[in-house]
Amino acid sequence: MTKSELIDALATRRKIARVTAEEVVNLVFDRMREALAEDERIEIRGFGSFKVRRYPGYVGRNPKTQEAMPVAPKALPKFKVSKQLRAIVNGSGGSKGAQKAGQKAGGKERRQLAARKRSGRGSTSEV
Repeated sequence: MTKSELIDALATRRKIARVTAEEVVNLVFDRMREALAEDERIEIRGFGSFKVRRYPGYVGRNPKTQEAMPVAPKALPKFKVSKQLRAIVNGSGGSKGAQKAGQKAGGKERRQLAARKRSGRGSTSEV
């Protein structure tokens, strides 16, 4: 889903003007950006949470010349999916029992399928 599709869905479901829906979506994303820039944690119940993960600087190596090079510290946004969303995506439903069953069974197979999808091989049986 793209931002434009989200705006269209909001406008359609709430029967509001597309311009108004666009303002709402932009407001939400702008505030999320501001919160992360200020090192705040964002939690959306049933969806997941965002936080800023800070990585220290280190001395790396140029792979071509093997010369030591300082790598500056950095901060990146990190997303952690909620148990409810994970269960929905995995087709386990939303109950706690279904969540636990989904987490225990088939973890390796789910990871392999996800890796195949990311690599563009779809759901073939070869890994």
